[in-house]
Amino acid sequence: MPEGPELHLASRFLNEACRGLVFGGCVEKSPVSRNPEVPFESSAYCISSSARGKELRLTLSPLPGAEPPRGPLALVFRFGMSGSFQLAPRDALPAHAHLRFYTAPPGPPLALCFVDIRRFGHWDLGGEWQPGRGPCVLLEYEQFRENVLRNLADKVFDQPICEALLDQRFFNGIGNYLRAEILYRLRIPPFEKAREVLEALQQRRPSPELTLSQKIRAKLQNPDLLELCHSVPKEVVQLGGKGYGPESGEDDFAAFRAWLQCYGMPGMSSLRDRRGRTIWFQGDPGPLAPKVPTPTLGVTPEQESAERGLRA
Repeated sequence: MPEGPELHLASRFLNEACRGLVFGGCVEKSPVSRNPEVPFESSAYCISSSARGKELRLTLSPLPGAEPPRGPLALVFRFGMSGSFQLAPRDALPAHAHLRFYTAPPGPPLALCFVDIRRFGHWDLGGEWQPGRGPCVLLEYEQFRENVLRNLADKVFDQPICEALLDQRFFNGIGNYLRAEILYRLRIPPFEKAREVLEALQQRRPSPELTLSQKIRAKLQNPDLLELCHSVPKEVVQLGGKGYGPESGEDDFAAFRAWLQCYGMPGMSSLRDRRGRTIWFQGDPGPLAPKVPTPTLGVTPEQESAERGLRA
């Protein structure tokens, strides 16, 4: 299921793949998609992208002299369980290409496609980030940290930390595999009360006697949970691949699979949280673990996604 790093990899891919390409004509939506039509037509326009948390903004900008005269249009995408972008030959569209942007002559006939097998992905017109989502854990770290620590009285922090980490009002970009990896690195039981885990961070202040380089070194050597919510997604982005690298097929995910330490790994325990999502962990689950736990040992992340069909 795409999380913050996947959206940022997609945005980077779009900017690289569309650099120098000129698109033209109408934007075409597949008849089976329940998403809105995109009322955009231009004889020549370019495409650029940016990402924030679990959302991606695509901007269509008409070139000077393009007909009919019009301003740019922005779309905001949420990928659901299986959304992604692909650039393909116009006469060989990928299956489940639910939104298509075609290049203009005389360049090669290509189509930029939003591909979504499960059809849980969504796009909105207007370019506004979804209201209520917090600062991006990747790009807005200081605002993200402040937003969490300032709002610890919110009732979401009465929940287990593994469930609070999925609340996009505070952890915009964190999803199922990231929460497992972050908690595993800190040896925090997933069903520890979120507020008790996070309140300690309000008091965390580096010694004023340390030099700046010593403070930076201490932070890198002993990161807290909120710092890992920033640095762990950055590691995934730096891996690349995942459908947005030069390789294709299973090999494109090899580096990511080698990077995983906890999520879906042999020897780890797993439980379903109250949202029905599986959390992988090692050791004691914590005091707020389900009273009648439903173990999911032996269930892979792929099998869980297929079974649950949950929207990101």
